Amino acid sequence: MNKKKPVLQQVTVEDYAAEGKALSKVDGKVIFIEGAVPGDVVDVQLSKSKKEWGEGKAVRFHAFSPDRVTPFCQHFGVCGGCKWQMLPYEKQLQYKQNEVEQNLRRIGKVQLPPIQPIIGCTETARYRNKLEFTFSNRRYLLPEEIAAAKDSVIDQENALGFHVPRLFDKVIDITTCHLMAEPVNAIKNTIRDYAQKHNLAFYDIRFHQGWLRTLIVRVATTGEVMVNVCFGYDDEKERTRLFDHLLKQVPGITTLLYTINPKKNDTIYDLQPQAYFGKGYIIETLTTREGHTLQFKIGPKSFFQTNSRQAERLYQVTRELACLTGAETVYDLYCGTGSIGLFVSDKAKKIIGVETVQEAITDAWENAALNHIEHAKFFAGDVIDVCTSEFFQLHGQPDVIITDPPRAGMHEKLVRKILETAAPLVVYVSCNPATQARDLNLLDEKYEVTRVQPVDMFPHTHHIENVVQLRLRK
Repeated sequence: MNKKKPVLQQVTVEDYAAEGKALSKVDGKVIFIEGAVPGDVVDVQLSKSKKEWGEGKAVRFHAFSPDRVTPFCQHFGVCGGCKWQMLPYEKQLQYKQNEVEQNLRRIGKVQLPPIQPIIGCTETARYRNKLEFTFSNRRYLLPEEIAAAKDSVIDQENALGFHVPRLFDKVIDITTCHLMAEPVNAIKNTIRDYAQKHNLAFYDIRFHQGWLRTLIVRVATTGEVMVNVCFGYDDEKERTRLFDHLLKQVPGITTLLYTINPKKNDTIYDLQPQAYFGKGYIIETLTTREGHTLQFKIGPKSFFQTNSRQAERLYQVTRELACLTGAETVYDLYCGTGSIGLFVSDKAKKIIGVETVQEAITDAWENAALNHIEHAKFFAGDVIDVCTSEFFQLHGQPDVIITDPPRAGMHEKLVRKILETAAPLVVYVSCNPATQARDLNLLDEKYEVTRVQPVDMFPHTHHIENVVQLRLRK
C-alpha cells in the first residue's frame, strides 16, 4: 500500500455531502469520496487524511448502486462539467433539497418554516445559454490511449474543448457537448475542422503562443446566436477566411465577433470585442407569471444567468416572495445587469440597483431603456461602500431589499447595514446555501425566515440556488 496515498478497501457509500461529494464512515471517521454514488461499494484512494475526516477518489468499484443510470455524454468522467450524470435527475433533486435543509439548520441555526420542494428543470440537457471552449495544441490523452501506445511516442495534437480539471495546460477535445442547444456543436466543429485543415495555430497555453485562443458561444430563447472568437494576435486575412467559411457553413449565427487577446489570461472584460457580422449583441426575453415579457440585451461581456428558462422561474419566485403592491421602494443589491430589479419593476414604485462592475451597470441602464422602465436607477460601486445611511436617505428607505450576492455571500458590513435599515422584508437569492445560512444566522437578530424555496438551475451538477424570504420581527 502506498503510504503517501493509502487505499481504503470495500467502502460502502452511504450518502451525499456538500459540493457533490459522496460520504461514508470508516471506523468512525467521515470520508468524502469523489466519483461515487450512494450504494456503491468502492476502494477509496485518500488524498487527505485528518484525525476525524478524510477525502479521496473512488479507484475501484466492487458493486454499483442500484440508483446508477448510464451517462448520456461520451466525455463523462473526463470532462468535469456534469459530474452527476450517473444519477437519475429525481435523485439529484433529492440530494440538493437535503443539502439546502442541512446547511440552513446546521450553519444557520435559525427557526425555519417548512422548506418548499425544490423546483427542478423541465429540460435537463441543452439548458445553458453560454459556453466557453479553449483551443490548445496539447490535447489531453485518455489513459486508454496512453496504454494502447505502449512505449511509442504520441505526437502532440490540437484540441478544442474544455480544460481537464486540475490540469491547466491540457484540454479535452469535445466532439459533442449536451449542455447547449445547436448550433453550438456545429459552430465548434466547423471552426476546429477548418483550423486543422488549414494548419492554423492553436494556442500553446504553457508558452503563450498561437493564434486561436478561445471560443465563446451564447444563444437566446429568441433564436439569436452570438459567437466570439478570441485570437492571440490579429491576422485580418486569415480571420476573414475563417469567418466567411463559418457563416456559410452555419447560417444560424446572428452575431459574429472577434477579440484580440495578447494577455496571459483568457478574461475578456478588459478587452474590446469587435463585430464582424451582425449587431454585436443578442436579445433574450423573460416573462413574469402574469405574462409581462421583458427584453434583455446581452453583449459579449454581459453577465446573464446561464439557464434562461430556469432564470425565469427563479425570478418569478423572487417576485412572488417580494410581496409587492406597487407602492414599494425596492433595493436590488448585487444587481448585475439589473435583471431581477427590472423583472419586479412593474410591481414597485421605485427600483434602486447597486453592483460593483461598471459594465454591468451600463447594461442595466440599457435594459431599463429597452423596456421603457423609467423608475429604476442603477449605481456602480462596492455594495458596502455605496449603501450608506446617506444613500438610503437620498433614494428612500427600503421597503423591500433583494440581495443576490456571489458565492462568498454578503459582506458582514452589509448584513449590519440591513439590520440597521430594518427594511420590513428581505428576499435573499443565493447560489451557495452554506454562506446564505451563515448570513441568515446574523440576520436572525431582527429577521425571521418565513419562506424557503430551493431552485435547481444546473442539472447534473451539485450547484443549487435558494431563495429565502425574511420578515422584520414585530
